[in-house]
Amino acid sequence: MPDNAPPNIEGSTGYMAHLGVHRTACSDGFARFELDIGPQHLNLRGIPHGGVYASILDSALGSSGCWDSATETYFPSVTLNLNISYLSPLQGTHLICEARRVGGGKSIYFSEGEVRDDTGAVLARASGTFKLMSRRKAPTPET
Repeated sequence: MPDNAPPNIEGSTGYMAHLGVHRTACSDGFARFELDIGPQHLNLRGIPHGGVYASILDSALGSSGCWDSATETYFPSVTLNLNISYLSPLQGTHLICEARRVGGGKSIYFSEGEVRDDTGAVLARASGTFKLMSRRKAPTPET
């Protein structure tokens, strides 16, 4: 997905694509990511590995502060801090993670979000601190 993709374009790249996570919504101060749980996401106890929740929360919380509708630009961000509380076991087969930007300034912002399954059960909650990065051009073969 290009860095300046419009909000609400479904898709993912890199690690998130490998996990099967899809960004299904993105707007000013909001992002939603979703995942169908498969056997590759489970730990030895037969439940989703905590890293799956951490990954989807990290991406959704980070993305919630990246869209600038004034310039129609999606800026990359990096995670400075992420706190996760694991609340209950999976009851369904599909994860929905929604996140909102809750404060911050021009380059550092704060987000909160949660992961629910398709039964509505809240599985995990997180809060984090993120830093917007300036967009940069893709490297050329000479660099």
